[in-house]
Amino acid sequence: MNNQLILEAETYINWLGKFGGQPNGGVTRLLYTTEWRQAQQALAEKMSECGLQVYDDRVGNLFGRLEGTIPHARTILTGSHIDTVKNGGKYDGAYGIIAGIIALDFLNKTYGSPKRPLEVVALCEEEGSRFPLTFWGSGNITGHHHIRKVDGIKDANDIRFEDAMLQAGFGQVAQKDCIRLDLAAFIELHIEQGVVLERQGVKLGVVESIVGQKRYTFIVDGEAGHAGTTPMHMRRDALTGVAEMIKQLEKSALRYHDQLVATVGFIEAIPNASNVIPGRVIFTVDTRHTNEKLLNQFAIGMISRFHEIAAARQLNLSVQMWMDETPTQLDVSLTARLENICQSQGVSYQRMISGAGHDSQIFQALCPTVMLFVPSRDGISHSPLEYTSPEDLAVGILVLIELLYQLGYEENTDENL
Repeated sequence: MNNQLILEAETYINWLGKFGGQPNGGVTRLLYTTEWRQAQQALAEKMSECGLQVYDDRVGNLFGRLEGTIPHARTILTGSHIDTVKNGGKYDGAYGIIAGIIALDFLNKTYGSPKRPLEVVALCEEEGSRFPLTFWGSGNITGHHHIRKVDGIKDANDIRFEDAMLQAGFGQVAQKDCIRLDLAAFIELHIEQGVVLERQGVKLGVVESIVGQKRYTFIVDGEAGHAGTTPMHMRRDALTGVAEMIKQLEKSALRYHDQLVATVGFIEAIPNASNVIPGRVIFTVDTRHTNEKLLNQFAIGMISRFHEIAAARQLNLSVQMWMDETPTQLDVSLTARLENICQSQGVSYQRMISGAGHDSQIFQALCPTVMLFVPSRDGISHSPLEYTSPEDLAVGILVLIELLYQLGYEENTDENL
Protein backbone atom coordinates (compact mmCIF):
# COMPACT_ATOMS: atom_id res chain seq x y z
CA MET A 1 0.00 0.00 0.00
CA ASN A 2 2.89 2.36 0.72
CA ASN A 3 4.16 2.31 -2.85
CA GLN A 4 0.66 3.03 -4.14
CA LEU A 5 0.29 5.94 -1.72
CA ILE A 6 3.67 7.34 -2.71
CA LEU A 7 2.69 7.29 -6.37
CA GLU A 8 -0.79 8.71 -5.76
CA ALA A 9 0.35 11.53 -3.48
CA GLU A 10 3.03 12.78 -5.86
CA THR A 11 0.80 12.43 -8.92
CA TYR A 12 -2.12 14.28 -7.34
CA ILE A 13 0.05 17.09 -5.98
CA ASN A 14 1.60 17.71 -9.39
CA TRP A 15 -1.80 17.48 -11.07
CA LEU A 16 -3.40 20.05 -8.78
CA GLY A 17 -0.34 22.31 -9.11
CA LYS A 18 -1.11 22.81 -12.79
CA PHE A 19 -4.09 24.99 -11.89
CA GLY A 20 -2.50 28.38 -11.45
CA GLY A 21 0.92 26.98 -12.32
CA GLN A 22 3.65 29.53 -13.09
CA PRO A 23 6.61 29.23 -15.52
CA ASN A 24 9.07 29.04 -12.60
CA GLY A 25 7.25 26.08 -11.04
CA GLY A 26 5.27 28.13 -8.53
CA VAL A 27 1.51 28.34 -8.15
CA THR A 28 -0.74 31.39 -7.95
CA ARG A 29 -4.31 30.43 -7.12
CA LEU A 30 -6.11 33.35 -5.51
CA LEU A 31 -9.65 33.32 -4.14
CA TYR A 32 -12.43 33.48 -6.78
CA THR A 33 -10.05 33.79 -9.74
CA THR A 34 -10.31 31.68 -12.89
CA GLU A 35 -7.46 29.44 -11.70
CA TRP A 36 -9.19 28.95 -8.36
CA ARG A 37 -12.48 28.01 -10.04
CA GLN A 38 -10.76 25.56 -12.36
CA ALA A 39 -8.99 23.87 -9.44
CA GLN A 40 -12.21 23.52 -7.44
CA GLN A 41 -14.03 22.05 -10.44
CA ALA A 42 -11.23 19.57 -11.05
CA LEU A 43 -11.30 18.53 -7.38
CA ALA A 44 -15.08 18.11 -7.53
CA GLU A 45 -14.67 15.72 -10.45
CA LYS A 46 -11.91 13.83 -8.64
CA MET A 47 -14.06 13.47 -5.52
CA SER A 48 -16.94 12.17 -7.61
CA GLU A 49 -14.68 9.62 -9.32
CA CYS A 50 -13.77 8.34 -5.85
CA GLY A 51 -17.42 7.71 -5.01
CA LEU A 52 -17.93 10.72 -2.77
CA GLN A 53 -21.08 12.83 -2.62
CA VAL A 54 -19.93 16.25 -3.83
CA TYR A 55 -21.39 19.62 -2.88
CA ASP A 56 -20.28 23.17 -2.13
CA ASP A 57 -21.57 25.93 0.11
CA ARG A 58 -22.42 29.60 -0.35
CA VAL A 59 -18.83 30.91 -0.22
CA GLY A 60 -17.28 28.14 -2.31
CA ASN A 61 -16.04 25.57 0.20
CA LEU A 62 -16.06 22.21 -1.61
CA PHE A 63 -16.94 18.93 0.15
CA GLY A 64 -16.77 15.23 -0.69
CA ARG A 65 -18.80 13.02 1.65
CA LEU A 66 -18.97 9.36 2.63
CA GLU A 67 -22.35 8.95 4.27
CA GLY A 68 -22.47 7.12 7.60
CA THR A 69 -24.74 4.21 8.46
CA ILE A 70 -25.85 5.50 11.87
CA PRO A 71 -28.57 8.16 11.58
CA HIS A 72 -27.75 11.63 12.89
CA ALA A 73 -24.15 10.77 13.78
CA ARG A 74 -21.91 13.81 13.60
CA THR A 75 -19.39 14.25 10.81
CA ILE A 76 -15.61 13.79 10.87
CA LEU A 77 -14.09 16.41 8.56
CA THR A 78 -10.58 16.53 7.10
CA GLY A 79 -8.95 18.78 4.52
CA SER A 80 -7.25 22.13 4.07
CA HIS A 81 -7.28 25.21 1.82
CA ILE A 82 -7.12 25.39 -1.99
CA ASP A 83 -5.86 28.99 -2.33
CA THR A 84 -2.17 29.93 -2.44
CA VAL A 85 0.00 32.95 -1.89
CA LYS A 86 1.26 34.69 -5.01
CA ASN A 87 3.86 32.48 -6.68
CA GLY A 88 3.64 29.97 -3.86
CA GLY A 89 4.28 26.24 -3.82
CA LYS A 90 2.34 23.11 -4.76
CA TYR A 91 2.07 21.62 -1.26
CA ASP A 92 0.77 24.29 1.12
CA GLY A 93 -2.93 23.55 1.67
CA ALA A 94 -3.16 21.25 -1.35
CA TYR A 95 -1.54 18.35 0.51
CA GLY A 96 -4.26 18.25 3.15
CA ILE A 97 -6.97 18.11 0.49
CA ILE A 98 -5.22 15.45 -1.59
CA ALA A 99 -4.51 13.40 1.56
CA GLY A 100 -8.19 13.52 2.52
CA ILE A 101 -9.36 12.36 -0.92
CA ILE A 102 -6.86 9.49 -1.00
CA ALA A 103 -7.78 8.45 2.56
CA LEU A 104 -11.54 8.44 1.97
CA ASP A 105 -11.14 6.62 -1.34
CA PHE A 106 -9.07 3.89 0.36
CA LEU A 107 -11.43 3.53 3.31
CA ASN A 108 -14.49 3.37 1.09
CA LYS A 109 -13.00 0.71 -1.20
CA THR A 110 -11.59 -1.32 1.70
CA TYR A 111 -14.30 -1.11 4.37
CA GLY A 112 -17.38 0.33 2.68
CA SER A 113 -19.59 2.86 4.41
CA PRO A 114 -18.42 4.23 7.78
CA LYS A 115 -20.57 4.50 10.90
CA ARG A 116 -19.98 8.22 11.22
CA PRO A 117 -20.04 10.36 8.08
CA LEU A 118 -16.57 11.20 6.76
CA GLU A 119 -15.90 14.28 4.63
CA VAL A 120 -12.98 15.94 2.90
CA VAL A 121 -13.08 19.70 2.34
CA ALA A 122 -11.24 22.02 -0.04
CA LEU A 123 -11.59 25.23 1.93
CA CYS A 124 -12.05 28.18 -0.41
CA GLU A 125 -9.50 30.49 1.25
CA GLU A 126 -7.03 30.78 4.10
CA GLU A 127 -4.07 32.91 3.03
CA GLY A 128 -5.49 36.43 2.62
CA SER A 129 -3.43 36.83 -0.56
CA ARG A 130 -6.05 38.54 -2.71
CA PHE A 131 -8.15 40.40 -0.14
CA PRO A 132 -7.09 41.63 3.34
CA LEU A 133 -9.14 38.89 4.98
CA THR A 134 -7.92 35.49 6.16
CA PHE A 135 -9.64 32.16 6.95
CA TRP A 136 -12.65 33.04 4.80
CA GLY A 137 -13.52 29.38 4.18
CA SER A 138 -13.20 27.97 7.70
CA GLY A 139 -14.44 31.26 9.16
CA ASN A 140 -17.81 30.95 7.43
CA ILE A 141 -18.20 27.31 8.48
CA THR A 142 -17.60 28.18 12.13
CA GLY A 143 -19.36 31.55 12.27
CA HIS A 144 -16.06 33.38 12.70
CA HIS A 145 -16.84 35.29 9.48
CA HIS A 146 -20.12 36.13 7.80
CA ILE A 147 -20.88 36.54 4.14
CA ARG A 148 -22.58 39.89 4.74
CA LYS A 149 -19.57 41.43 6.48
CA VAL A 150 -17.25 42.12 3.57
CA ASP A 151 -18.49 45.60 2.66
CA GLY A 152 -15.69 47.87 1.53
CA ILE A 153 -13.11 45.10 1.13
CA LYS A 154 -11.29 45.29 -2.22
CA ASP A 155 -8.30 43.64 -3.87
CA ALA A 156 -5.27 45.40 -5.37
CA ASN A 157 -7.20 45.93 -8.61
CA ASP A 158 -10.02 47.70 -6.77
CA ILE A 159 -12.40 44.75 -7.27
CA ARG A 160 -14.94 44.43 -4.48
CA PHE A 161 -15.02 41.19 -2.51
CA GLU A 162 -18.76 40.76 -3.15
CA ASP A 163 -18.34 41.22 -6.90
CA ALA A 164 -15.53 38.69 -7.11
CA MET A 165 -17.58 36.15 -5.16
CA LEU A 166 -20.65 36.59 -7.35
CA GLN A 167 -18.56 36.45 -10.52
CA ALA A 168 -17.18 33.10 -9.35
CA GLY A 169 -20.72 31.80 -8.91
CA PHE A 170 -21.08 32.09 -5.14
CA GLY A 171 -22.61 34.40 -2.54
CA GLN A 172 -26.21 33.71 -3.52
CA VAL A 173 -28.93 33.23 -0.92
CA ALA A 174 -30.26 30.13 -2.65
CA GLN A 175 -26.95 28.30 -2.13
CA LYS A 176 -26.22 26.05 0.85
CA ASP A 177 -25.60 27.86 4.13
CA CYS A 178 -22.01 27.62 5.36
CA ILE A 179 -22.56 27.13 9.10
CA ARG A 180 -21.92 23.56 10.29
CA LEU A 181 -23.38 22.34 13.56
CA ASP A 182 -22.83 18.65 12.82
CA LEU A 183 -19.04 18.38 13.10
CA ALA A 184 -17.53 15.95 15.59
CA ALA A 185 -13.91 16.66 14.67
CA PHE A 186 -11.63 18.38 12.17
CA ILE A 187 -8.28 16.89 11.10
CA GLU A 188 -5.73 18.83 9.03
CA LEU A 189 -2.61 17.44 7.38
CA HIS A 190 -0.09 20.07 6.35
CA ILE A 191 3.53 20.55 5.43
CA GLU A 192 5.53 21.96 8.32
CA GLN A 193 6.73 25.11 6.52
CA GLY A 194 9.77 25.04 8.79
CA VAL A 195 13.03 23.13 9.30
CA VAL A 196 12.44 21.39 12.64
CA LEU A 197 11.28 17.97 11.47
CA GLU A 198 13.90 17.69 8.72
CA ARG A 199 16.78 18.74 10.99
CA GLN A 200 15.63 16.47 13.81
CA GLY A 201 15.18 13.53 11.43
CA VAL A 202 11.59 13.10 12.60
CA LYS A 203 8.82 11.98 10.25
CA LEU A 204 5.77 13.72 11.75
CA GLY A 205 4.90 16.69 13.92
CA VAL A 206 1.86 16.44 16.19
CA VAL A 207 0.74 20.03 16.64
CA GLU A 208 -0.22 21.00 20.19
CA SER A 209 -1.01 24.65 19.60
CA ILE A 210 -0.97 27.45 17.01
CA VAL A 211 0.39 30.93 17.62
CA GLY A 212 -1.78 34.01 17.82
CA GLN A 213 -1.44 36.62 15.09
CA LYS A 214 -2.13 40.30 14.68
CA ARG A 215 -1.81 41.98 11.28
CA TYR A 216 -1.89 45.73 10.72
CA THR A 217 -1.80 48.19 7.86
CA PHE A 218 -0.13 51.51 8.69
CA ILE A 219 -0.44 54.67 6.58
CA VAL A 220 2.14 57.40 7.17
CA ASP A 221 1.53 60.81 5.59
CA GLY A 222 4.18 63.48 5.25
CA GLU A 223 4.72 65.92 2.42
CA ALA A 224 5.96 65.15 -1.08
CA GLY A 225 8.62 67.48 -2.44
CA HIS A 226 11.42 67.91 -4.94
CA ALA A 227 14.43 65.75 -4.12
CA GLY A 228 16.86 68.45 -5.18
CA THR A 229 15.33 71.67 -3.89
CA THR A 230 13.93 70.71 -0.46
CA PRO A 231 16.55 71.09 2.32
CA MET A 232 16.99 68.05 4.54
CA HIS A 233 15.95 69.86 7.73
CA MET A 234 12.68 71.06 6.12
CA ARG A 235 11.48 67.68 4.93
CA ARG A 236 8.49 65.68 6.15
CA ASP A 237 9.71 62.47 4.52
CA ALA A 238 7.25 59.65 5.14
CA LEU A 239 9.71 56.96 4.08
CA THR A 240 12.49 57.94 6.47
CA GLY A 241 9.91 57.96 9.25
CA VAL A 242 8.81 54.47 8.31
CA ALA A 243 12.43 53.32 8.14
CA GLU A 244 12.86 54.40 11.76
CA MET A 245 9.64 52.61 12.70
CA ILE A 246 10.80 49.37 11.07
CA LYS A 247 14.18 49.54 12.78
CA GLN A 248 12.47 50.15 16.12
CA LEU A 249 10.15 47.20 15.47
CA GLU A 250 13.09 44.88 14.90
CA LYS A 251 14.89 46.06 18.06
CA SER A 252 11.75 45.62 20.16
CA ALA A 253 11.01 42.15 18.81
CA LEU A 254 14.59 40.95 19.38
CA ARG A 255 14.61 41.96 23.04
CA TYR A 256 10.99 41.18 23.85
CA HIS A 257 10.70 37.39 23.89
CA ASP A 258 12.36 34.54 22.01
CA GLN A 259 9.04 33.23 20.65
CA LEU A 260 7.78 36.56 19.33
CA VAL A 261 8.20 37.46 15.66
CA ALA A 262 7.33 40.67 13.83
CA THR A 263 7.51 41.19 10.07
CA VAL A 264 7.04 44.08 7.66
CA GLY A 265 6.06 42.16 4.54
CA PHE A 266 4.55 44.87 2.35
CA ILE A 267 5.64 48.47 1.81
CA GLU A 268 4.63 51.05 -0.79
CA ALA A 269 6.08 54.54 -1.16
CA ILE A 270 3.99 57.18 -2.93
CA PRO A 271 4.62 58.61 -5.50
CA ASN A 272 7.51 56.10 -5.72
CA ALA A 273 9.68 58.25 -8.00
CA SER A 274 13.46 58.56 -7.76
CA ASN A 275 13.42 62.36 -7.63
CA VAL A 276 10.44 62.92 -5.30
CA ILE A 277 10.40 62.85 -1.50
CA PRO A 278 7.80 60.24 -0.51
CA GLY A 279 4.67 61.94 0.75
CA ARG A 280 2.88 58.77 1.80
CA VAL A 281 3.99 55.27 2.77
CA ILE A 282 1.76 52.26 3.35
CA PHE A 283 3.20 49.22 5.12
CA THR A 284 2.02 46.14 6.97
CA VAL A 285 3.13 44.50 10.21
CA ASP A 286 2.55 40.82 11.02
CA THR A 287 3.31 39.91 14.63
CA ARG A 288 2.90 36.51 16.31
CA HIS A 289 3.33 34.85 19.69
CA THR A 290 2.10 31.81 21.58
CA ASN A 291 1.02 33.91 24.57
CA GLU A 292 -2.00 36.16 24.06
CA LYS A 293 -1.13 38.57 26.87
CA LEU A 294 2.44 39.10 25.66
CA LEU A 295 1.26 39.51 22.07
CA ASN A 296 -1.23 42.19 23.11
CA GLN A 297 1.39 44.00 25.17
CA PHE A 298 3.84 44.01 22.30
CA ALA A 299 1.25 45.31 19.83
CA ILE A 300 0.21 48.16 22.14
CA GLY A 301 3.83 49.16 22.65
CA MET A 302 4.56 48.96 18.92
CA ILE A 303 1.71 51.28 17.99
CA SER A 304 2.59 53.71 20.75
CA ARG A 305 6.20 53.91 19.60
CA PHE A 306 5.16 54.40 15.97
CA HIS A 307 3.00 57.34 17.00
CA GLU A 308 5.94 58.86 18.91
CA ILE A 309 8.19 58.59 15.87
CA ALA A 310 5.53 60.09 13.62
CA ALA A 311 4.93 63.02 15.97
CA ALA A 312 8.65 63.76 16.28
CA ARG A 313 8.93 63.94 12.50
CA GLN A 314 5.68 65.87 11.98
CA LEU A 315 4.06 62.95 10.20
CA ASN A 316 0.49 61.71 10.43
CA LEU A 317 -0.06 58.04 11.24
CA SER A 318 -3.18 55.92 10.89
CA VAL A 319 -3.50 52.22 11.65
CA GLN A 320 -5.95 49.44 10.80
CA MET A 321 -5.82 46.01 12.39
CA TRP A 322 -7.30 43.51 9.93
CA MET A 323 -6.37 40.25 11.60
CA ASP A 324 -6.60 39.36 15.28
CA GLU A 325 -6.34 35.63 15.99
CA THR A 326 -5.67 34.39 19.51
CA PRO A 327 -3.27 31.50 20.25
CA THR A 328 -5.09 28.19 19.99
CA GLN A 329 -4.64 24.98 21.97
CA LEU A 330 -5.69 22.00 19.85
CA ASP A 331 -7.69 19.07 21.24
CA VAL A 332 -5.75 17.11 23.85
CA SER A 333 -7.59 13.83 23.31
CA LEU A 334 -7.15 13.77 19.54
CA THR A 335 -3.52 14.82 19.90
CA ALA A 336 -2.90 11.85 22.21
CA ARG A 337 -4.70 9.57 19.77
CA LEU A 338 -2.40 10.72 16.96
CA GLU A 339 0.62 9.98 19.14
CA ASN A 340 -0.67 6.46 19.83
CA ILE A 341 -1.11 5.85 16.10
CA CYS A 342 2.42 7.03 15.39
CA GLN A 343 3.75 4.72 18.10
CA SER A 344 1.76 1.72 16.85
CA GLN A 345 2.97 2.30 13.27
CA GLY A 346 6.58 2.82 14.36
CA VAL A 347 6.66 6.37 12.99
CA SER A 348 8.95 8.90 14.65
CA TYR A 349 7.18 12.07 15.78
CA GLN A 350 7.41 15.02 18.12
CA ARG A 351 4.97 17.51 19.58
CA MET A 352 5.16 20.97 18.04
CA ILE A 353 3.86 24.52 18.20
CA SER A 354 2.89 25.96 14.83
CA GLY A 355 4.35 29.38 14.12
CA ALA A 356 2.12 29.69 11.06
CA GLY A 357 -1.62 30.24 11.16
CA HIS A 358 -3.90 27.46 9.95
CA ASP A 359 -7.59 26.72 9.50
CA SER A 360 -7.31 24.31 12.43
CA GLN A 361 -7.18 27.23 14.87
CA ILE A 362 -10.54 28.41 13.54
CA PHE A 363 -12.16 24.97 13.71
CA GLN A 364 -11.00 24.34 17.28
CA ALA A 365 -13.57 26.88 18.49
CA LEU A 366 -16.31 24.73 16.92
CA CYS A 367 -15.21 21.13 17.39
CA PRO A 368 -12.25 19.02 18.60
CA THR A 369 -9.42 19.65 16.16
CA VAL A 370 -6.02 18.10 15.54
CA MET A 371 -3.17 18.87 13.14
CA LEU A 372 -0.31 16.82 11.75
CA PHE A 373 2.85 18.12 10.01
CA VAL A 374 5.10 16.37 7.50
CA PRO A 375 8.64 17.65 6.84
CA SER A 376 9.44 20.50 4.45
CA ARG A 377 12.75 20.34 2.58
CA ASP A 378 15.04 23.10 3.90
CA GLY A 379 11.98 24.57 5.65
CA ILE A 380 11.01 26.42 2.47
CA SER A 381 7.38 27.37 1.96
CA HIS A 382 5.32 30.01 0.14
CA SER A 383 7.82 29.54 -2.68
CA PRO A 384 8.18 27.58 -5.93
CA LEU A 385 10.96 25.68 -4.11
CA GLU A 386 8.47 24.26 -1.61
CA TYR A 387 8.89 20.45 -1.52
CA THR A 388 8.08 17.40 0.56
CA SER A 389 9.20 13.95 -0.57
CA PRO A 390 6.51 11.51 -1.76
CA GLU A 391 7.63 9.09 0.96
CA ASP A 392 6.97 11.67 3.68
CA LEU A 393 3.63 12.58 2.13
CA ALA A 394 2.65 8.91 2.24
CA VAL A 395 3.58 8.53 5.93
CA GLY A 396 1.22 11.34 6.84
CA ILE A 397 -1.59 9.84 4.75
CA LEU A 398 -1.19 6.45 6.42
CA VAL A 399 -1.60 8.03 9.85
CA LEU A 400 -4.63 10.00 8.60
CA ILE A 401 -6.22 6.83 7.26
CA GLU A 402 -5.84 5.13 10.63
CA LEU A 403 -7.28 8.08 12.54
CA LEU A 404 -10.25 8.35 10.17
CA TYR A 405 -10.81 4.60 10.48
CA GLN A 406 -10.84 4.77 14.27
CA LEU A 407 -13.20 7.75 14.37
CA GLY A 408 -15.44 6.73 11.50
CA TYR A 409 -15.59 2.95 11.61
CA GLU A 410 -14.73 1.83 15.15
CA GLU A 411 -16.41 4.47 17.29
CA ASN A 412 -19.96 4.24 18.60
CA THR A 413 -22.30 7.23 18.44
CA ASP A 414 -21.14 8.58 21.78
CA GLU A 415 -20.32 12.27 21.32
CA ASN A 416 -17.02 11.83 23.13
CA LEU A 417 -14.19 11.14 20.74
